[in-house]
Amino acid sequence: MMRQRHVSPHTIASYRDTFRLLFKFAQVRLRTSPSNLDLRDLDAPLITAFLDDLETQRSTSVRTRNLRLTAIRSFFSFTAFEEPAYAAHIQRVLAIPSKRYDKKLVQFLTRTEIDALLAAPDRTTWLGRRDYALLLLAIQTGLRLSELTGLDRDSVQLGRGAHVRCIGKGRKERCTPLTTHTIATLKVWLQEPSRNGAHALFPNLRGGRLSSDSVQYLLAKYVANASAWCSSLTRKRVTPHVLR
Repeated sequence: MMRQRHVSPHTIASYRDTFRLLFKFAQVRLRTSPSNLDLRDLDAPLITAFLDDLETQRSTSVRTRNLRLTAIRSFFSFTAFEEPAYAAHIQRVLAIPSKRYDKKLVQFLTRTEIDALLAAPDRTTWLGRRDYALLLLAIQTGLRLSELTGLDRDSVQLGRGAHVRCIGKGRKERCTPLTTHTIATLKVWLQEPSRNGAHALFPNLRGGRLSSDSVQYLLAKYVANASAWCSSLTRKRVTPHVLR
């Protein structure tokens, strides 16, 4: 997957977590350690029960359930060429259908809510200036969370035709134009002394790259602060995707 198909690290992590969960479930269900599992043990009834367990016991959404099934299908599609003697067994697993679900309307922020959120960081501190620049860039460009955390200082071009360049979903390179206000904010931010020689555009206190959990935490903190003078934010679940 990594060397031949060049899938992203996020896909690798998703597939890894799927099989960790599946092996734990099989260990309890079959009383067999992962090292003693045979391909025949991972049959369609077991995998269907595993998917149902994700929804009922772990409160996994249908979307995530289908992602887990995609990982399992990918493995069995690969195995079909490696172990043709198991063809009938593999076909029964591949025939497990994805679950249909209703797609909810995506939440979005009004201009008033955006202004309240951007006013929340304390820009007299280094962290506040970093978080303000991060939130402003996220709102203006619509970058995905992984794209934001993956930006380096040289990903931003602030001269003529100012833009931010990133590698997005599907390994596609994208250039997103920047507004005058965002350009001015990033110019000020880039003048801040680099933390431990950090290359990341928005580093943590030690100079490393911000994690997705860190961004979600700081966003939740500022939404809570902004809700004090913008009550409509209390009725919304604001995530990085909502900013997008």
